[in-house]
Amino acid sequence: MRTGPHLPAGHVPSGSGPHGDGGAPAPDVTVVVIAYNDARRLPRAVGSALRQSLDGVEVVVVDDGSRDGTGPLAERLADELPGRVRAVRLPVNSGGCGRPRNAGVERARGRYVMFLDSDDVLDRHACLNLLTAAEDTGADLVSGLCARVRVDRGRARESFWYPWLYQRTAVYGSLRDNPDLLYDTLATNKLYRRGFLERSGLRFVEHLHYEDLLFTAEAYLAAARTALIPHRVYNWLVEPSARSISNRRSDLANFADRLEIHRRIDALLSRHGDERLRLVKDAKFVKHDLLLYVRELRHRDAAYRQGFCALAAEYLAGLDPRVFDAAPPMAAIVAYLLREGDHEAALAAAEYRGKRPVLSTELTRCDGRVYWGRRCPSSAEGRRILDVTHLGLHRCRLSELRPLNTVTELVVKNGRVRLSGRVLNPLGRVAPDADVSACLEVYDRRRPRRVFRLPAALTHAGNGLVWEAEFDPQRQIRPLGIVDPVWDVRLVLRVDGEGIVTRPSGLGLGDADPWEHVLLPVRPRFSRLTARSLRPCLTYRGSLAFVLHADGPAWRMAAAMARTRWGRRLRRGIRRMWAAVRRLFRAARRAATSRSTKTAVFNRVLSRLPVRTGTVVFESHLGRRYSGNPKYIHRELRRAEVPVRAVWSYDSSPQGFPEDAVLVRRGSWAYYWELARAQFWIDDQGFPDGLRKRPQTVYLQTWHGSAYKLMGEDQPRVKWAGRSERARLRRMVDRYDYFLVRSRHDVDTLVKGLGVRAELLPVGYPRNDPLVNGDPDAAAEAEALRRSLGLEDGRRVVLYAPTFRPGPDGRPVWYMDPPVEPGRFVRDLGDAMVLLLRPHYLCRMRLPAVAGDGVRDVGHVPDVTPLLLLADALITDHSSIMFDYALLDRPLILHVPDAAALGGGYFDLAEHAPGPVTRTEDELLAALADLDRVDADYAGRRRDFVRRFGEYDRGTAARAVVERFFTTVREGVRDG
Repeated sequence: MRTGPHLPAGHVPSGSGPHGDGGAPAPDVTVVVIAYNDARRLPRAVGSALRQSLDGVEVVVVDDGSRDGTGPLAERLADELPGRVRAVRLPVNSGGCGRPRNAGVERARGRYVMFLDSDDVLDRHACLNLLTAAEDTGADLVSGLCARVRVDRGRARESFWYPWLYQRTAVYGSLRDNPDLLYDTLATNKLYRRGFLERSGLRFVEHLHYEDLLFTAEAYLAAARTALIPHRVYNWLVEPSARSISNRRSDLANFADRLEIHRRIDALLSRHGDERLRLVKDAKFVKHDLLLYVRELRHRDAAYRQGFCALAAEYLAGLDPRVFDAAPPMAAIVAYLLREGDHEAALAAAEYRGKRPVLSTELTRCDGRVYWGRRCPSSAEGRRILDVTHLGLHRCRLSELRPLNTVTELVVKNGRVRLSGRVLNPLGRVAPDADVSACLEVYDRRRPRRVFRLPAALTHAGNGLVWEAEFDPQRQIRPLGIVDPVWDVRLVLRVDGEGIVTRPSGLGLGDADPWEHVLLPVRPRFSRLTARSLRPCLTYRGSLAFVLHADGPAWRMAAAMARTRWGRRLRRGIRRMWAAVRRLFRAARRAATSRSTKTAVFNRVLSRLPVRTGTVVFESHLGRRYSGNPKYIHRELRRAEVPVRAVWSYDSSPQGFPEDAVLVRRGSWAYYWELARAQFWIDDQGFPDGLRKRPQTVYLQTWHGSAYKLMGEDQPRVKWAGRSERARLRRMVDRYDYFLVRSRHDVDTLVKGLGVRAELLPVGYPRNDPLVNGDPDAAAEAEALRRSLGLEDGRRVVLYAPTFRPGPDGRPVWYMDPPVEPGRFVRDLGDAMVLLLRPHYLCRMRLPAVAGDGVRDVGHVPDVTPLLLLADALITDHSSIMFDYALLDRPLILHVPDAAALGGGYFDLAEHAPGPVTRTEDELLAALADLDRVDADYAGRRRDFVRRFGEYDRGTAARAVVERFFTTVREGVRDG
């Protein structure tokens, strides 16, 4: 059998048996490929089906009334590959995918059927893996993993479609066994038993888009058994230049079709009589389908927005109100506000996403809670749904806020520019009497360090801050020209010394371009002949930017030449050449700044440089904080006046790190340079994997806590991990030269679990020295912290410091809740106690406004030791902080709501606990109310706990480390 000329190069048909007509055996799988005006990509799709590793695959190509060469091409393929490819041509385009897929099913001869769109491809082993699962399980429907591949400028970026559904092989007898299957309603990553389709009468709805949502829901409900496999089967290829039917969301009829499909699914589930399934499906609609459209509303005209909101409100009004509790909080807010007609607040909620989301709506404080929107909700349902107290916007640092900044005026008169706007002031966080200043910054998008700073005036106005900048662009903004065509704008506010950075936005200025005829005169330094002005424009996200406007005489002459035939050819050539140069430049920059490049240079070049005697690189918690054992070793070095060159790494900001040290950003070239030449490495977690420590460098690993939780190779996830993961752990640990321990328990658990083969130093933890010896400097630091927190009113201070809790995917849960409802704590104990909340450094604490000053978040305090010193009692769970605080011989309560957390560690926590173990809020409040009795009853157990788990903590750990390693440094300097 020969290969057709239109198939991809290298194609070799995999089928070996006869599959033609006339009594030949039926194929195992029929792949129905649908196409419309897609002659360019059709051969690729068909080729992926014919190259399957499974023998016995036929392809039915259905041309949906194409007007290009798709139909003739399909027929050519069928002629060149008889028995393997068959072609069906519909006389008139159906306008959707339902009719061509139905036509393909009607002509399928395989025992199983798959669907493939002409712009996508199958994984080579898709049919084999799906068929094997169907045969092994007897499933009517088998679904596999779909990869969404975005192809942009020659680069492919992959993401997977609801991968959490496909973590393992699973078989379900009913949709009730796993209602979450309704999240994956693609029809193309599935294999269907053809007899099942015929018995059930399953066909796609025609003349409506999103037909696969309804078809798949019907298939899930009708299947006697559904199987899922964790194998990749389908590649959904997304090209930005190509628009699929499902992505034409700018057409209001597209949304109307989606709602009609959902109404039919609702009717189907109602007939099925399962409210749980209906609730899951509605939650998916709110979380996924609805947000797809709402997040694009800013870019639609007023007529579209009005029509969309009317359609959405009508459909949402018919949903079960419980859907607002089942959906994610922000998605529920969007749906609720659309239903209630508050479109602007709904749109603001849809846009509030990402790591640093922009807050573009007012917030309301009411009865100690914070609500989304300008008014306090009048109903109990509204208060429950719109409550956003957990976001912490009422108490976070001002620098963490990103309030909406709306441009209100941009005019050019007599060569001068007046630019003004209004910044949202949520909850009045910027007080009228605050020390406030503003500066408008115009910076080069390609080189953000090139900044022109323009002073701006700032005043309070109602619930916002009004700013205005007036400047001469020809004198104060001087681009180079050509190489810096785009300039972004940001407004930097300073409020009592704290910075707020916002991007001026024009999204509130209406549908038309408000600056269509506005030009800012400028004088580029090198190219005034090509450009003499800046044109204001809006980015895709709606932020203000300035673009060099090509209006110079040289540019006009070049434009006239470009309109000729030779000019067009030259322009295409220059464009291609410049694109190639940019790709090479970006690739070179990525390669030069990648971690792998830095690691290779470190190991092969930097590690050959001479070691700088006396240089010590410190790092704590991967550079996140100036804290832990490294901090107290550093302090002892300064106290002993040892002449070392101290280098500290920081992760994101150098704020809070010692000013007399050399500060380097973790992962930068300077960081690798200092590590390569350092005489000592001192950290409490681990320097980057892959760096080979040279023999001349001494690595002192101080670690960050004794072990209750299983560590290293004692953890099941590490035991089950591949050989490479265990080898990575071994490489990191084998770099240690010395390892601090604070008890024999550490030796038997932590050291053994990590596989430490370094010399052990049984001197205790330097960070615990102040807890044992009452160090005056640490005591002064604790008292200064007490004053800064306003804890001088005589109330007892209780510190809550839990460890992180992993979520279903094993990652830490980002937000943590207080151990007791803050309002209740304030009512019951607020007169006698203050509760300080110290979340794990990977997490944040959700604290409602009702807490007032009775419950406070101290997660911003970098070092926990001063907090321990000023705390009269500690609440924790199974965090290693209990080993440290026990040294103070003060009341300690273990609050463990999850009983499972009491087991699975190195010892029985309940048996050895140095304080009471509480599981409920009532038990915890009772223990706090009788803290003196807790102190007395558990005094003996605390001392036993310290003897067992802190036997080496004698208050001299930092001095012992300095005397052991740095005496030679002092002597070397003295001798020199």
